[in-house]
Amino acid sequence: MTEALRLILGADMVTGVATLAVYVNLAGSLATLGVIVLRPMLRPLIGPKAAYELWTLPVVGASLALVFFLIQSPEERLTVPTPGGALVLAWALGAGLTAAVFAIAQARFARALRRGLTAPAVIGLISPRVVMPADDGRYTAEERELVRAHERQHIARKDTRAVALLALVRCLFWFNPLSHLAAGLLRLDQELACDAAVVMNRPEARARYAHALLKTQLAATPLPLGCYWPARGIHPLEVRLTQLKRTRNTGSEPRRRNGGVSVAVAAMDAIRP
Repeated sequence: MTEALRLILGADMVTGVATLAVYVNLAGSLATLGVIVLRPMLRPLIGPKAAYELWTLPVVGASLALVFFLIQSPEERLTVPTPGGALVLAWALGAGLTAAVFAIAQARFARALRRGLTAPAVIGLISPRVVMPADDGRYTAEERELVRAHERQHIARKDTRAVALLALVRCLFWFNPLSHLAAGLLRLDQELACDAAVVMNRPEARARYAHALLKTQLAATPLPLGCYWPARGIHPLEVRLTQLKRTRNTGSEPRRRNGGVSVAVAAMDAIRP
């Protein structure tokens, strides 16, 4: 086993691992940067679902970098300087601290879930399931079903596995700010894609779905390994309202009826599956 690794990584396996990490990190970062720049421009053209699927490009880029590394002999590679013990220790501490932060957040979400204080979410990697707040009368029966339909879209696309992979990347490359920026943007695109799917499948329920969005208590506790409606950052509904504001600034403001609900209903019209 050791000899096989030496053939792949080179005589100095620490340098080989560091070189592989640079290859993968550089390729993944370039692809991530491209997605960050392109997604807001392409979403109106290709729709939220296809815009979310753009996030496969960093995985493809990192995979190609891995293949490129493997087909090169150790002598052909542009190797990085051998990392010293202090640098390796700093990386390990950073990765461990990031993993600890995620574990604490996951535990807090689990405690909030047991107390019935969480927003709708999907948890579980192997057998994901939908969790809902207690039925306190906030939602009608149809609204609860629409929220469940949103969450079932996460399960159908295996979104919890995508965020788990992203959490692993953030631990390994904790020093790369693009990985942390991508986390929030990817989650936003997940929610937009699920919203678009619900509206496409049930166009007659568009207004009721928007009403359910307004009623939803957004999660204050992060969920690193799962899909939830985060309170921090830009929520999908805010994206639609921003689009609506731009429409208003052009002098074509839609009529508001029933206050905030009508604004959300009009904002739902901005979704193009």
